[in-house]
Formats: sequence, C-alpha cells, structure tokens
Amino acid sequence: MKNISIIVGSQMGSAEYVAEQLQDTLVENNFIVTVHEQPVLADIADTVWLICTSTHGAGELPDNIQAFAADLSQGNTLSNIHYAVIGLGDSSYDQFNQAAKQVDQLLLDKGAHQLLDRLEIDAQSEDLPEDIALAWLPQFIATLG
Repeated sequence: MKNISIIVGSQMGSAEYVAEQLQDTLVENNFIVTVHEQPVLADIADTVWLICTSTHGAGELPDNIQAFAADLSQGNTLSNIHYAVIGLGDSSYDQFNQAAKQVDQLLLDKGAHQLLDRLEIDAQSEDLPEDIALAWLPQFIATLG
C-alpha cells in the first residue's frame, strides 16, 4: 500500500477543497493519505507527493506553502520523490497557474520524478475544479502500480 501526501497550497480554500475530495477517493481505493496544509519537508520525505495548489496575487505561491517551497529550493536532491501537481488558476490572469508551474519546475530541478504532466484547472471552465481533478485521478492511481 502506498502512502500519499497531498500538499495543499491554498489562499482562499479552493485547493484545500479539491485536496479533500482527492483524499476521500484515494482512501476509498485503499491508499494511506495525509493532507498537509502546513507541509514540513522532513515529515513527508518517504511518500508519494500530490501537490494541489492555487496561485495567489501576481503569480505567487499561497502563503501556507511558501516556507515549504523555500526548504525545497535550499535542500538536497529529491531523487527519491515521485510526484504530480494539480494547479488551480484563472486563465483571465497573465500568471495562470504560475504557482503550480513554479513548484513543478522546482521539483524537476531537484531531481524528483514527475508521474504525470501537470494538471492545470481553469476557473473559467464550466466544470467544477474537484470534478476535473477527480476525473484525472485514475491516471494518477495508474502510475502508482
């Protein structure tokens, strides 16, 4: 059984809600899942990461994961980490899903293994963000073997 850490970057709660929906479905599929709203690198080093983040302001990471991202950038290689990223954004802004892109690139630069291409959810879509993420989730599960 795989341990999955869902790392949430949320300023207004949307990413947090999507993460909770993903957690419920993963648990139903017999995964051990922990949601981290204040992630600490040392606490999640031996798990698969599912990062679910919105973008705040002019393309910044949400406040609650800025320290985590700083720790990642200053740390050693992350070659033992397997991950996927879900970004929540609004395509009417120039910095659409910039936080998700930033975290994804940081992880790649540190040698982490990307399981799937980044999922970018657009608030302009008619579909609910959680529905888009849940429709994507079977692909994520399939990569876990």
